[in-house]
Amino acid sequence: MIIKQFVYFAALAEARHFGRAAEACHVSQPTLSSAIRQLEDELGVMLVERGHRFTGLTPEGEVVLDHARRIVAETETLKQAIADMKGGVGGRLRLGAIPTALPMITRITAPFSARFPAARLTVMSMTSDEIMHAIRAFEIDVGVTYLDNEPLDGVVSRPIYREAYVLLTGADTDIAARDSLPWAEAAQLRLCLLTADMQNRRIVDGIFRSVGVQPTPAMETNSIFNLCTHAGVQGLSSIVPRQLLDYFGMPPGIRAVPLVDPDARRTIGLVAADREPIAPMARHLLAMTPPIADAADREPGRGAEA
Repeated sequence: MIIKQFVYFAALAEARHFGRAAEACHVSQPTLSSAIRQLEDELGVMLVERGHRFTGLTPEGEVVLDHARRIVAETETLKQAIADMKGGVGGRLRLGAIPTALPMITRITAPFSARFPAARLTVMSMTSDEIMHAIRAFEIDVGVTYLDNEPLDGVVSRPIYREAYVLLTGADTDIAARDSLPWAEAAQLRLCLLTADMQNRRIVDGIFRSVGVQPTPAMETNSIFNLCTHAGVQGLSSIVPRQLLDYFGMPPGIRAVPLVDPDARRTIGLVAADREPIAPMARHLLAMTPPIADAADREPGRGAEA
């Protein structure tokens, strides 16, 4: 068995298509298919359900896939370790970030790229659950996610900032003139919130429960962009992390009113698999990323307006 056989097999499992997997590996489809058949011959089992097109892996293939991903990841770690010894850290760093953290990502990636120009970074928007699955499956190297809301097992972490929440509402509403708004009052409004599969929504729901209310949102979306742009539309108000305003800016005719009672904040940080040796680039990213000053700690004053 050779490493490329595992690389091709892992690529096929991800692409679920022989042609796309071959393209991703920069080889011809016959080359990829031949390598996977050789791997099957050496292991003495069928790994791929055969048909006119890719239909899935056999049970044995699913077991081999776990090992293939580990072998591919360990090979990449080895290459990075050798490059690190020579003072030339390079290779690929795959980073998954929850959507609400995307505004802060350049504050993490820009210093890293400046220090390690040979590194190739891939940044993907993922839910917190997807990040944890991808770390365990060797599909990403580092995640940016919530650290203190749901259990995190098998990872090392580094806090970088705290997320605070504001209500985006039309500038012509009575609420827009207020300095702050209790969460219990916000629950009575026509709200646009993220969908329930996103941890930010679970956090918001938990804050509402802590003050004894349970709002029924008038609109739900899995898009941060929609969350911001629908504020003020047909009487809707959105609850968003304040950091998003640094990224999108304030929509015209909208005010941001801080949510209080409680002053709820959640910690966002870097996570990486707690396994030794840790990949050098992931180790360097964790080590060199300092805490970021909270946007929430800047005095908002009276609801901000564009």
